[in-house]
Amino acid sequence: MNHTSTLLFLAMALSIGGQEARGDSFLTRDDMPNAVNYLPVYPYTDDTRYLDDWVQYSWGKTVRNTTRGQQAVADAIYSVSSISKGFNAAFGMTISSSNTPELYKLLTKALGDCSNGTYVAKNYYMRKRPFDYYGESSATPNDEASLRKNGSYPSGHTTAGWTFALLLAEINPARQDTILSRGYQYGQSRVIVGVHYQSDVTAGRLVASAVVARLHADAAFMEQLKKAKAEFAAKSGM
Repeated sequence: MNHTSTLLFLAMALSIGGQEARGDSFLTRDDMPNAVNYLPVYPYTDDTRYLDDWVQYSWGKTVRNTTRGQQAVADAIYSVSSISKGFNAAFGMTISSSNTPELYKLLTKALGDCSNGTYVAKNYYMRKRPFDYYGESSATPNDEASLRKNGSYPSGHTTAGWTFALLLAEINPARQDTILSRGYQYGQSRVIVGVHYQSDVTAGRLVASAVVARLHADAAFMEQLKKAKAEFAAKSGM
């Protein structure tokens, strides 16, 4: 293979790789707003804002041995099927690949966009997780090894939960309050299990809002959203 052929092969490989990455999301990482440019810096320990982080972390530990704490542990499973299941009651319909395939496809790709929306800021700040900073255990010990290598700010789980809530509320506005309440609590679950500070969670909601706003400017997303809305209308008899 000569030099020209090698360059052409590499260019094709990069192009294919980009297409494959986009296949799991509507947009690429570069398409997303850069959270480093619009989020405030997280509060350091000498910042008065950090007091709220500490208070909420302390509160979370008191909730773990309760039904709410059990829900927080369940919310830690990061997959489209698990997050969707957590919204079934609020949405008023089972969200799954078999029952709502168009909606499920929308959420699956949107979850990829959530990761794209948080990636840069997480790696830029690499904030240590609260359980790690305080040298304590979390309510999801099996996740701790990987979480130590993943930045705490902003919260990726919260970004996903609030993104799902915003999209589901748009599709089913009759239940918007219940859906948004569930989305809010999904973020608080991260504080309860001790793997995120409150400021991480608050930032995650801001990232979700930015992600959803950017998605609404994408033609492929809007087409899939239209399909999801039509599917919901047909299944709910609206």
